[in-house]
Amino acid sequence: MDWEPGAAGLAFGMLIAVVTAPVGVSGAVFLLPVQLSVFAVPNPSVTPTNLLYNVVAGPGALLRYRRDGALGGPLVRRLVLGTLPGVVLGAIIRVFVLPGPNVFRLLVAALMLPLGVWLIVRTLRTESSKSRRPELSPRSVTGLALAVGIVGGIYGIGGGSILGPVLVGRGLPVSQVAPAALASTFVTSLLGASTYALLSMGHGGSIAPDWFLGLACGLGGLIGGYLGARLQPRMPETFLRLRLGALATALGGLYAINALR
Repeated sequence: MDWEPGAAGLAFGMLIAVVTAPVGVSGAVFLLPVQLSVFAVPNPSVTPTNLLYNVVAGPGALLRYRRDGALGGPLVRRLVLGTLPGVVLGAIIRVFVLPGPNVFRLLVAALMLPLGVWLIVRTLRTESSKSRRPELSPRSVTGLALAVGIVGGIYGIGGGSILGPVLVGRGLPVSQVAPAALASTFVTSLLGASTYALLSMGHGGSIAPDWFLGLACGLGGLIGGYLGARLQPRMPETFLRLRLGALATALGGLYAINALR
């Protein structure tokens, strides 16, 4: 077995998770272009490989957040219950409706680019005016989680990278959103990866995950996620919000460039 891709995947997974875990993003969204460009993982296998990464990497940050007492509360339950049914539907849509890589990249760009810019502008305006927008109602949070679960099942990103910017932009603190978003990402990724594994049994093409690469990247994410979650309490709220917005904007721009090429 060639261990060079495994070592590279471990390094990529750890680096990405250290940066993204403090704001509630698993990092799978940034692993997608690495899979496509560096490791040449075929479509739609990149999606279940990303979900496998989330399953392996997730417990690192969650363990740290649990030790800090930040993993309880109703927000976790609402996000999990909303995203679970959505991720199954998203996986089915990804396999049978959206197999092409260019459409896939354009959809990511169209979603994440405006979302990131909106969060940055929203954060800067809040700092200047010191006003906060009313938080979403519990029913709205569950409905949003359902929609994000579908998107997450299509993209293989678990949904936290979308839920995080939306909830933070609507007034929730990053310290509350990050653990809940990562918990939702972990649970839905576990179900989504299982759904893809079942679909691969009765459908031709590259649907099953790249097990070796997914496990290697996930192990790196496990380590990096723990470190990132440990660093989060030392970071100012405004910095975390801007960081989350910058990550979403950078991701949308990266996918837009790749798709237009």
